[in-house]
Amino acid sequence: MTSGQNTLVDVRLHHENYGSTVSPAIVDLVGGLDEEQGLQPGTKREKSDSLMNEIKVISFSSAPLAVTFFLQYSLAVVSIFTISKIGKKELAAVSLATMTFNITSSIFTGMSTCLETLCSQAYGAKNYRLVGLYFQRCFALIAVFNIPLVLIWWKSGYLLKFIVPDPALADLAQSYLRVMSFSTPAYIFFETAKRYLQAQNIFAAGQYVLLLVAPINILLNYLLVWSEVIGIGFLGAPLATTISYWLCAVLLLIYIVVIDGSQCWFGFDLRGCFQNWSSILPLALNGTAMLLSEFVAFEILTLSSARFGTSTLAAQSIASTIATLCFQIPFSASVASATRIASLIGAGKQSEAIISTNAAYTIGLLLSVFNFSILFFPRTKIAELFTDDEKVINIAVTILGVLSINQLWDCPNIIGAGILRAQGRQAVGSKLNIVAYYIVAVPVALYLGFKVNMQAKGLWIGLGLGVFCLALSEFAMVFISDWNVISMEADKRSR
Repeated sequence: MTSGQNTLVDVRLHHENYGSTVSPAIVDLVGGLDEEQGLQPGTKREKSDSLMNEIKVISFSSAPLAVTFFLQYSLAVVSIFTISKIGKKELAAVSLATMTFNITSSIFTGMSTCLETLCSQAYGAKNYRLVGLYFQRCFALIAVFNIPLVLIWWKSGYLLKFIVPDPALADLAQSYLRVMSFSTPAYIFFETAKRYLQAQNIFAAGQYVLLLVAPINILLNYLLVWSEVIGIGFLGAPLATTISYWLCAVLLLIYIVVIDGSQCWFGFDLRGCFQNWSSILPLALNGTAMLLSEFVAFEILTLSSARFGTSTLAAQSIASTIATLCFQIPFSASVASATRIASLIGAGKQSEAIISTNAAYTIGLLLSVFNFSILFFPRTKIAELFTDDEKVINIAVTILGVLSINQLWDCPNIIGAGILRAQGRQAVGSKLNIVAYYIVAVPVALYLGFKVNMQAKGLWIGLGLGVFCLALSEFAMVFISDWNVISMEADKRSR
């Protein structure tokens, strides 16, 4: 699309949204130029050009987010890899601690997703002061929720002993989590600050920070675990991760102050950040429910697979790792889509928001084919990268086959969740997630796995069925969206 055509589309869309605020002469001029080019107003070509433009915008925003998510995921993976060289007991302990950390810390991530709605809509409405205030309020809210969570981590050994029979294993995991508890303020700041910046269309900041921190994290893990001078063994890994998260927070703060992002910061408002939590809390809690319901369902499958033997559990671990990696790509597109759509809603541009929604689903379908292809065809080679055990490889290949097919509807599901967040409809999303995972996915998975004796394959088929139902229901909710009501709700939040 040429710059001239872009201008015509922008003017027409503005006219559709604001009516008389656009001069009739300008509208006539646009119509005349359309006729000169052999086009009629609102033709398929114009809509197609607008759709392609939105696909490009979301795609370019998604790329740095994907790098950010992969690098952030590497912080935990490096710790597991480093400790795996110490011994089996230590590896089991760090796996248990990491699982606990991922599930519980997803509360921070889930609550921070409310900023994809609030900050993005406020930014679209040009209420820049409110963008910074929402950032402060969300950080303060999550910090309050962090207090009981840290207390649980501090005494987690008592709870973990109900999961694992070995008390020494539970105590090791508890010591890991106690060190990690010192990282939570930095972790919360990093998650909320990323979304504060994304609302301002600054998507690469987290990528730049993690490109610096990720290699430092590797070095810290080596020095604090293995160095003869400063190495402290097992606890060196969580200490390295904690230091890395604080580096992420400090560097991102420096980025905001020195480089970009301070335009929506009007100073720290101690009184304001503890006010009007009623507008944040429902979005934050429902956003957490959307994310946490999926995480817990995955962990139920992992724990259930342990009953099928060590080989199945090992294959399940391979599949879970690959599933997490594949999740990062559509999730980055989901975040970029949510930010874009919410900003357009906040600006009162309904027509463009609908086009952007269509673009998001188009990207979701393309990613589903991409993820399927990179998993299904080389699935044997992928399994062989993790182990030489023939039995584990065969089970992993079977699971990866099911996982690859699940990608065909999981990617649209992830995109649909992002669109619901953009619309401020987290309450709808949370209900759909709970029903899909705990009324459909988990019961069917356990039935196929144990009653039908399909074992791990049955677990993943059940999960896939739940995700399929979730993707369809999310699409239905988006399809019947009342954009006028959504715009009015956004206008109330952005005042």
